[in-house]
Amino acid sequence: MEEQKKLSMFEGASPKLTFMFGVVSGVVGALLIGGFLVIPHLYGASKGGSKVSAASTGTTSGTAATAPSAATAPSAPAGNVKAVSKDDYIRGDKNAKLTLVEYGDLECPFCKQFHPTMQQVMSDYQGKVRWVYRQYPLSFHQNAEKEAEASLCAGSLGGQEKFWNFVDKVYLRTTSNGTGFALTDLGPLAKEVGVDQAKFQLCLDGGSMTAQVSAEEADGTAAGVNGTPTTFLVGTDGKTITSIPGAYPVAQVKQTIDQALAKL
Repeated sequence: MEEQKKLSMFEGASPKLTFMFGVVSGVVGALLIGGFLVIPHLYGASKGGSKVSAASTGTTSGTAATAPSAATAPSAPAGNVKAVSKDDYIRGDKNAKLTLVEYGDLECPFCKQFHPTMQQVMSDYQGKVRWVYRQYPLSFHQNAEKEAEASLCAGSLGGQEKFWNFVDKVYLRTTSNGTGFALTDLGPLAKEVGVDQAKFQLCLDGGSMTAQVSAEEADGTAAGVNGTPTTFLVGTDGKTITSIPGAYPVAQVKQTIDQALAKL
């Protein structure tokens, strides 16, 4: 009996009113469904940035990026890397069979993440692999250019050991946000690693290493660098074997090295 007392909201309504209500309901429903589909997509795009290459390889290029996925792999290089010379900063046995040439940015978060990986590689492949570090400061990292010049000033005044010590400490201490290591701390750091601070400051303030940084950037671009870190595996003949475009896990880097060593 109770059900019989309940009247439909449309009972007695005109056909025109019923039709109009149906149209409005359909439009609202479509908008709601569309919103559920579109909003997650837009949110994902804003989180990942607009450059797919950066997001998939764990490099800093121009947008936010994520660590490399398991599906990605080292790839064939776009061109050969400039030959290693006595002017390069080399860590490890200078007569090693393989060379890892890294183009890095001292304010790049993925370079900071990748630095311990490279240190581990050098420990595990003593005598077999050497590491060359070249500058590739990105323009949107405000302090990166001066930090690159500073590392070269430290090297020019103190040699290989001071250069590498300087680079290690910058990566260890920077928060990697473009201004993660204060420029005012560069001089004291030079002194800390054993470089004459006054001479260092003259080198840095005078722009003595600006041209070298630009040259290393140009060499990297010619070899196919479009984000940092980008590392090239080079054979004994000086030819590039493969490139590692991103902050790859140590296991994946070691697998790439092992494959190359097996072919020598």
